[in-house]
Amino acid sequence: MVRKTKEDAEATRASILDAAERLFYSQGVSRTSLQDIASAAGVTRGAIYWHFKDKSDVFIAMMDRVVLPMEVAEAQLSVDDDRPVLARLRQRAQDLFATAMGCESLRRIMDISMHKVEYVDELDAVRLRRIQMRSTFRQPAEQLLRRGQQRGEVVAAVPAAQLAVGLQLVIEGVLTNWLLDPEGFDLPKIGLAVVDVHLAGMAAPPRAAPRGKATPT
Repeated sequence: MVRKTKEDAEATRASILDAAERLFYSQGVSRTSLQDIASAAGVTRGAIYWHFKDKSDVFIAMMDRVVLPMEVAEAQLSVDDDRPVLARLRQRAQDLFATAMGCESLRRIMDISMHKVEYVDELDAVRLRRIQMRSTFRQPAEQLLRRGQQRGEVVAAVPAAQLAVGLQLVIEGVLTNWLLDPEGFDLPKIGLAVVDVHLAGMAAPPRAAPRGKATPT
């Protein structure tokens, strides 16, 4: 028996994940068995269990092969920057939409995670992974919005945590609807316009100019 090299093992793992991505996308996660994945990858079920514990482990490994848009935003929002807070958030939304548009594999994985998986039984771990992904955006966004409130750029009447949740829901809602029908609307143009409306509502009202003293007559 020929002993497999590390490169052989990595190639087998990649072929399993490629097959899983294709099948999850075409027929959904719940309807795809490990045997289906093994057959599509040209390996045995034993080979799958050598690399992965179960279907949930396969799914999460598939997601980990790409940098999801919200995770891109987290890295960028965490960088110190003196630009106005809302301008930074707008740029991050623009980058998110460009990232989603620019990679076919990423679009498939986003579509699978949003529309083609049921978060039950062993796949509950996938739900937890999505919750973690949301947190990677919300936490730095909240910190940034709080800084904007301190600088008088962001409305102070709403807690920064709530503003961060609202922005995340808007961006994710745009992406979710676009993935249902990518030809339905122009993601960079319409998506950014929706975000602009939301950001405008988060801006602090302009400060009133101090009244000048009355001129004596």
